[in-house]
Amino acid sequence: GDARVRGQTGVVSERRGSYPFIDFRLLNNTTLSGEIGTKKKVKRLLSFQRYFHASRLLRGIVPQASLYLLDEDYLGQARHMLSKVGMWDFDIFLFDRLTNGNSLVTLLCHLFNVHGLIHHFQLDMVTLHRFFVMVQEDYHSQNPYHNAVHAADVTQAMHCYLREPKLANFLTPSDIMLGLLAAAAHDVDHPGVNQPFLIKTKHHLASLYQNVSVLENHHWRSTIGMLRESRLLAHLPKEVTQDIEQQLGSLILATDINRQNEFLIRLKSHLDNQDLRLEDAQDRHFMLQIALKCADICNPCRVWDLSKQWSERVCEEFYRQGDLEQKFELEISPLCNQQKDTVPSIQIGFMTYIVEPLFERWAQFTGNTSLSENMLNHLRRNKAKWRSLLHKQHSSSRSNDHSGQVTGSQEQTLNEEETP
Repeated sequence: GDARVRGQTGVVSERRGSYPFIDFRLLNNTTLSGEIGTKKKVKRLLSFQRYFHASRLLRGIVPQASLYLLDEDYLGQARHMLSKVGMWDFDIFLFDRLTNGNSLVTLLCHLFNVHGLIHHFQLDMVTLHRFFVMVQEDYHSQNPYHNAVHAADVTQAMHCYLREPKLANFLTPSDIMLGLLAAAAHDVDHPGVNQPFLIKTKHHLASLYQNVSVLENHHWRSTIGMLRESRLLAHLPKEVTQDIEQQLGSLILATDINRQNEFLIRLKSHLDNQDLRLEDAQDRHFMLQIALKCADICNPCRVWDLSKQWSERVCEEFYRQGDLEQKFELEISPLCNQQKDTVPSIQIGFMTYIVEPLFERWAQFTGNTSLSENMLNHLRRNKAKWRSLLHKQHSSSRSNDHSGQVTGSQEQTLNEEETP
C-alpha cells in the first residue's frame, strides 16, 4: 500500500491504501481525483453513520429504521454487556460478535464516556470515533491472536485495573486516558510474527529500531502517527500533546516481554521497601506500566472457557510462524514447532515463569482485593487443567507407541500388501 507520513516529520506508518502503486502525477487528472474524492466522501459518510449508530447505542436508543447490520436483539445484548464492562468474566468474544466486529471501537467510546474523558479533554466525538476506527482497522484481523479483539480484551482488563482502589484514588484524567489509549493501541499493526523472526529475516523494522523492542516501537510510532493524522488532540497545548506522546511510548514499550525481569525487580523493590508514593506522577506512571503489562498477559487469569480460547489462538499464531520458518528453511523458533510444542506445555511454562510472578506482585500491590484473588484462583485452576491435559496427551502418546509396534514379519506383510 501507500506509505504515508502522518503529522510531523519522522513519524511514518505503513497504511494499506485503496490505490497501491498510484502515480501521484495522475492526481492532476480530474476524473481520477474526482473518483478519489467521491470515495473519500463515501468513506466519511459511512464512518459518520458508524459513529451515529454507536452514539445512539451508548445512549440506550435503539434505531427505529433497520439501517444497520445489527438487529435490535443484538443491540440490546451489547448494551447489557456494556453495563457489566467492569466484571472480570466479561466475554469479549461474544461482545465482538454482538457489535459485528467493532468491539474495540464500541468499548472505547463507552469507556471514554464512563470515565468523563470526552468532557474533561473537550474531545470532538466524531474525531474521537474516527481515531478509534483507525486504530481498530490497523490491527490485522487475519492474526489468530494479535488482532483488534485482543486489543479490546486488554482494554477491558485495563479498565478493571484502573478501578482498583489502591490505584483509582490517585489517578488523574490524564492517567486514565493514557492507560486506555495504550491498552487499545499496544499491538497496533502487529505482523503476527515475533521480534527474532523480524531480525533474522532482516525486516526493515528491525533495521529501523536497531533490533531493540522492534514491535513495541512500531506500535508506539504507528499510534502517534494516527493521533496526529486524526488531529484528536490538536486543540490541546503543544507541550501537553508531546507529553502524552512520550508517556504513551513509555507505556507501550513496557509490554516488551524481554523487559519482564527489569519491571519485576523494580516492583518487588518498591513493595518490599513500601516506598511507592502514588501522589508522585512518576510512581503512578510506573504502576500504569505494571497494570498494562498485567492486562496484556491476563488471559491465563480469565475463566477457563475464555482462557482456553486465547491459549489456542496464541499457539496457532506461533505455529504459523513456525510453518513460515520451515518454508523459508530458517531455524524454527522456540514454541513455534507444532510437532514438539504442545498447547498445554506452552501454557504451563508461560503461567509458571511469566504470569504467576507478575500477578502475585500485583495482588500484593492491590492489597489482595477480590479481583486479584479471583484472578489468582483462575490462574491456579487453569494451570491445573493444562497439567491434566498434558498428562492425558502423554498417556495417549505412550499407548499409541505401544499399539503402533509391529514385528518384523508383520511389517514385511504390511509392506507387501501396500505394494501395487
